[in-house]
Parts: sequence; structure tokens; C-alpha cells
Amino acid sequence: MNPGRGVTVVTDTLHALSVLRQAGLVEPTRPLLMARSIIAPRRLGPIAGAVAMSARRSGSNVAVIDERGSLTYAELEARANALARAWTDLGVKPGDVVAALCRDHRGLIDVMVAAGKSGARLVLLNTGFAKPQLADVATREGVRLLVADEEFVDLLSAVGEDVITVIGWSDGGDPTRPTLDALIDAYDSAPVPAPPSQGGMVLLTGGTTGTPKGAPRQISNSLVAAQFLERVPQRRGDVVVVAAPIFHGTGLSQFIMALVLGSTTVLRRRFDPEAVIRDVADNRGTVLVVVPTMLQRILALGDETLSTLDTSSLRIIMTAGAALPPDLGDRVTEAFGPVVHNLYGCTEVALATVAMPEDWAIAPGTVGRAPRGISVKLFDDEDQEITSPGTSGRIFVNNGLTFEGYTGGGTKPVIGAHMGTGDTGHWDEHGLLFVDGRDDDMIVSGGENVFPAEIEALVEAMPGIEDVATMPVDDADFGTRLRLFVVAGDGAPSESEIKDHIRANLARFKVPRDVLFVDEIPHTAVGKVDRRGLSALAT
Repeated sequence: MNPGRGVTVVTDTLHALSVLRQAGLVEPTRPLLMARSIIAPRRLGPIAGAVAMSARRSGSNVAVIDERGSLTYAELEARANALARAWTDLGVKPGDVVAALCRDHRGLIDVMVAAGKSGARLVLLNTGFAKPQLADVATREGVRLLVADEEFVDLLSAVGEDVITVIGWSDGGDPTRPTLDALIDAYDSAPVPAPPSQGGMVLLTGGTTGTPKGAPRQISNSLVAAQFLERVPQRRGDVVVVAAPIFHGTGLSQFIMALVLGSTTVLRRRFDPEAVIRDVADNRGTVLVVVPTMLQRILALGDETLSTLDTSSLRIIMTAGAALPPDLGDRVTEAFGPVVHNLYGCTEVALATVAMPEDWAIAPGTVGRAPRGISVKLFDDEDQEITSPGTSGRIFVNNGLTFEGYTGGGTKPVIGAHMGTGDTGHWDEHGLLFVDGRDDDMIVSGGENVFPAEIEALVEAMPGIEDVATMPVDDADFGTRLRLFVVAGDGAPSESEIKDHIRANLARFKVPRDVLFVDEIPHTAVGKVDRRGLSALAT
């Protein structure tokens, strides 16, 4: 090993241990517990391993609160033991694939923990799936057991008859299929033997058009948690209100972090802005996990509603999954204080950077900088590194996690030890990263590169504009221009005023060909613009 590299590894490890100790995860006075906390994720995976350790350390602490009440860590552990036994009797073996098509509730958590205890590979499915997508993913991933909420039962005909199906959340009961609760009640909840190896999990890439790719993920190094905790300072004993769906990396990562810390997670099956803020107020929530479109809907409640709810307990609002426009982030800061943490990453590379409140204050719109142990670089089209401020390039990340490629084949581009995210971005003079947009979203208009995010952010900051989105369309003069979709509120500008504002601030070729006013911008469950739905609005 290179001596310099060896010193870096040692100092990074000591730094990570210091971050974990500050968060309350590492307890030097309990060395046996520390050793077990390192071993458990290696055998059970990050979710079941975290629950096992939190149940051992503080089993009476509340782990999950959902619409049916609360569960302690000890209760969560016992339920997973019973469910793992039930799955064994149903024919699930270590290495088999267990999939969940569930909204955010205790049943989804039962599935995630029991999968780890069974040594099964976990696949989290998008609740926006249609039958063709469910069929494609179930076949490609080789799903052996599928747990689905009762509301999705009509989709189950898309999977083969050899797939075992179980109901996750039931309001009335499907007599033809067992429910999670019935299986848990029928089996012994005593500890089960550890599986021969970790089953791992598969996260699906975002979007609801076409079949998403599967990105395998296996985490065995407990020190990875320090990369999150350094810049999203959750602490042991936090109350984490997870509004973002757990099947996506944003909600999942922060849910796992809460489990690791033995904190309480508050869930609900469907996002309702007022209900979520009431969850914060009623439970003295300290962390709120959202995607940007959720923040828009929360602020749309207005001062009359928000002022009646005590959210002073909030230390962190963590947002990810889509771009956080500068104006929206500023309005959130005005409403809730300096608590915004804007996270950037992707399914394949996981965490890349985080903008903390102090970063946002000096550079609204930034995604911040990388935690220690993560390297982010920009490269031009000739794979040469870009270091000068203001110059856009392709974003590549090296965070020590290995991505071996998609389950259906293929991978992301790699330069050295860094993997591409598919986004372009630039550094500012403070060394803070800005994401300019998806590399494949860029259009060429009049021979010039145009990134939609720049135009969207400019328009969204105008008074009376509630939401915006763009899509490329043919243009006789420039070859391609953007069509702008606008959700207008009180006092919103006209089409000509919007175009004049863009023309006054950006180059002429960046002015949209036309502006369409719509009632709502369609979004996916993870907060990204639904391009298929957007196209339908223009017809």
C-alpha cells in the first residue's frame, strides 16, 4: 500500500469514529456492544443489523410510529423473527429474492428486517408501477416472494404463479392470500439463527416510464454512516419524520440512519402536507425527510396553518431526490429557520455531497460539498478534470462503495476510481457544487448548450409562480427550444412577461418557444417531473 494512502485511511477511520461517537452511535465504554455493532451489519445487512443492535441496546425505545400506533425496537425484532420463520415454511431460502410493493408503514419495515434475518435479497418496488413494469422487474430480479399492500392486489396477476404473494397492509382482507400480521401471529418470535451471508438489496432507478434498472447494494462497513452524519447531523434519540417514500434512496437512507441510531421514525402511507407537519408538531420531530415537491406543498399551506403548529423542535429538513430551487430553499429557511440540508447523490453511487445551512446561506441552490472520505470530480468531454469555478462538466463520485453494474447488465461510466452520476455541474468560488442538470436533459439550441434547470430556477423565483417544468420541442429558428409549463398563483406574470424576464437575464436562445399555464405539474412518487404526464399536458 502507498504509505500516504495508508495514513489517509487511518486518519479517515479515526475521523469517522469521532463523528459516530458525537452522534451517539459509538460508545467506547461498551466495547462488546461496539464489536457487535460492527459484526451485525455484515451478516444481516444494514437494516436488520441496525434493528438487532438497537433492540439489544435499548429495546424499549419506540422504533416506528405509523397510522396504527407505535412499535418498540424489541417488538420490531420479535415480529421479524416470527416472519422469517413463516417465510422459511413458505419455501424462502437464503439467497432468494423478496420484493415489497408497499407504502410506508410497519409492514414494509417488517419485510425489510425479516429479509435481512432470512438472508434474502430485498427488492423495493415503486408504488407507481403499472403491470408491465411489475412483471418486467419481478422476472428480471427472480422474485420468489412478493409482499404487496391490498390496494395493489390487482397488479399481482402480472407475476408468475410460482411467486408467493402476501398482503402487507390490509383494510378488509383478501381471503385468498395470507397477511403479514397473520403470519407474524402464527409463528414463534424467539431469535432465529443468522443467515450464512448477507442477502443485500436492490434499489431501482427513478422514474415511472419504461422499466427501471436494478442497482444492487450491499453495505457491510458500519463506518459508512459517518459520511452521512458528518453533514446531516442526526443524533441518537432523534424523532425522524420520513415523508419521502422509503422505496427510494432519499427516504431509505435516512430511515436506515434512524435505525442505526436507535431513533424513532414517524411514517404515513400517503403524503399529506398538513398531516406531515402535524406529525412534526405532535411528536416533537427533530428531522424531516422530504423531496422538494413536498416542500412546495407544505409552504402552500400558508402562514394561517403553519403558524398554528409548533415546529420549533426541527433541527434538520433533509431534501433530496430532485433539484431544490434557490427560491424554494430560501422560503423554507424563512419559514422554519436555518435547517435545510440539501443532499445530492444517485441510486448507483449513493451519497455525493450535502449542502448544510451555512452553505445554502452563501450560495442558494448549491448541493454543497462532499463529506470526508468521498471524492467528487468534474470531467469534460475528453475526460480531463475541471477545477476552475463556473465551468460545467460531468459529475463523477468515489465514495468507497462498489457498484458492480445493473442486475440486467450495463453500468455507469467510470474514470479511474470515480463513477459518473449522469449529471452535469460546476463549482463556485467557494468550492461548492451546483448541479446544472441531467446530461441527457441538455438540448442544443442555436448551436449552444441549454440546461433546463437554469431557466426553471429563474422563472420559479418570480412572484406568483408556484411550480415550473420544461420539455424540448422543435423550433424553426433554433432547431430546438424549450416549452415552459407554469403553475401560476396570485399575481403571476403573463407569458410575455415571463419571456421578457428570461430574455433580460439569459441569452436569447434560452427563451422558451412557448409558455403553457397548467393547474399542476405531474411528479413521480419520488418528486421528479413525470415526463410522460408532462407531454400529455401539451396535447
